[in-house]
Amino acid sequence: MEHLFLNVLNVVLPVLICAGIGYSLALIKAPFDNKVIGGIVSKVGYPTLIISHLSTTKLAIGTFLDMMTAAALAVAGFGVLGFVALKAMRLPVRAFLTPLMHGNVGNIGLPITLLALGDAGMAYTMGFVVVVLISIFTVGMWIPAGEFSPRKLAASPIIYAVIVALILMATGTSLPQPLAKSFDILGGLSIPLMLLTLGHTLATLRISSLGRAVMLTALHLVMAVAIASVLVWVFGFTGVERGALILCCLMPSSVATYLFIDQHMPEYGPDVAGFILVSTLSTILVLPVALSYWI
Repeated sequence: MEHLFLNVLNVVLPVLICAGIGYSLALIKAPFDNKVIGGIVSKVGYPTLIISHLSTTKLAIGTFLDMMTAAALAVAGFGVLGFVALKAMRLPVRAFLTPLMHGNVGNIGLPITLLALGDAGMAYTMGFVVVVLISIFTVGMWIPAGEFSPRKLAASPIIYAVIVALILMATGTSLPQPLAKSFDILGGLSIPLMLLTLGHTLATLRISSLGRAVMLTALHLVMAVAIASVLVWVFGFTGVERGALILCCLMPSSVATYLFIDQHMPEYGPDVAGFILVSTLSTILVLPVALSYWI
């Protein structure tokens, strides 16, 4: 048991340390522009990471597409269950549904699955990340804004990176060596920058009701366990695919969703911030238990 605990600690602690450095940067008021870094990650880091990692990892394209389908069903499941729960709790859907639907699979999911499940686990998680990112920057923006804008979806570099990666995977083609090495370097920016941004953002959130944050975190965790269990059974995932799907479903609420709530429904910003913070802190307990007994 002690050996198992140390292995889990070796997976979780590096993520917490990196996020903690970002948190410290906020405390000492070091220059840190979330928007600039977020733009670099979403427009350069993520697309190059997707192409470089998927084109060099040996994956069955059918299983990868299954993971993307499972991710889409997971987001939809969180959306339906979250909508029903928020209505029952008499909380505003426009304010809380977006953070309930979208887990932080980028900032926390990618490094955790890389450390726990290796390159293949990270590659499968990439399929989940792609779906969640597309959903965050479409449905996730439309719900709090109350408007539909497909133009932003078509302008996302991530969509085109996925198409290129799938073509390379399907044909067994490799990128030219200089391009592959360039994409490795640029894609390598993503995970450290995401973890620093996570810590910095958590340090600067304005928090309101702690009780509501704990309640929403518990709701999110119950939905995650239910959705992961159903999807693993439906798709028959085993091994690395199963572990990656479970970890992705258990991810805390995405920090990116706070920006949309703060922009369109600022009166609920502190409540959403509290939920995101408590949800993120809960992973300190949730991930070791999941890695020890479920994966």
